[in-house]
Amino acid sequence: MPSLDDYKGQNPAWCPGCGNFSILKTFKDAVVELGIEPHQFTIVSGIGQAGKFPHYLKCNTFNGLHGRTLPVATGIRLSNHDMLVIAVAGDGDCYGEGGNHLMHTMRRNINVKLFVHDNQIYGLTKGQASPTSMATDKGGPVTKNQPFGVLSAELNPMALAVALDCSFVARGFAGDAEHLKGLIKDAINHKGFTLVDILQPCVTFNKINTYEWYRQRVYHMEPEYNPEDRIEAFKKALEWGDRIPIGIIYKNNRPIFEERIPVIKDIPLVRQPFDIARIGNTLKEFY
Repeated sequence: MPSLDDYKGQNPAWCPGCGNFSILKTFKDAVVELGIEPHQFTIVSGIGQAGKFPHYLKCNTFNGLHGRTLPVATGIRLSNHDMLVIAVAGDGDCYGEGGNHLMHTMRRNINVKLFVHDNQIYGLTKGQASPTSMATDKGGPVTKNQPFGVLSAELNPMALAVALDCSFVARGFAGDAEHLKGLIKDAINHKGFTLVDILQPCVTFNKINTYEWYRQRVYHMEPEYNPEDRIEAFKKALEWGDRIPIGIIYKNNRPIFEERIPVIKDIPLVRQPFDIARIGNTLKEFY
């Protein structure tokens, strides 16, 4: 069985009080409880404070380009079906630069687990509005890059995911570690693409969506709630403001992408024989 010491990485360089610390600790607790060894999974990340996440634990890692986390994660998963593939990103990284990739990964339903550190701001690049920043006339910020306020309507990733029939849609809160740990474990155990949006205060640049702001609003989904009811899930996904639901909002059991591709369904690329002569025969067709 793995222990927390097995996952010790570099010392985090996040700001003191950052919600990322709680996410990191909670993630380690979750994988240890699931009995997953560091060599048994790969974390793909992009650019941003969330993109530093895999540096601060021990695992297989691919640190890629801004917004391009999911294409790499998809490629790894298609190549090796035995590898647990996890993607981590920030709200700007995933919902901004990577928004197009997110939509099509949901459509494909590749068996990748995506955890988005959503602090409603660009933290690494010093505090400009992100896609999930609330518009200023709705209580959102005025930033150095938006001196007239945030004029664009905020993106609702939960509603987007339900609309695209994402296989697993959940929201957690970095200030509720035990509840978040359960969501992380449920997401890893789910067969299909999972999106877990984690509300994560940025103590340096976001002075509105603080720990206290969230604690006054977040609530656990009711025990009788059925996350397989898509219509009710959409209603929950649209709920934001005085009350913010956290938990599994929607899930379904659609076939996963890698099992629908005939040439890799039974034998993934990593286990298929390689014969260089076959490449030569293919090249001859172009002579």
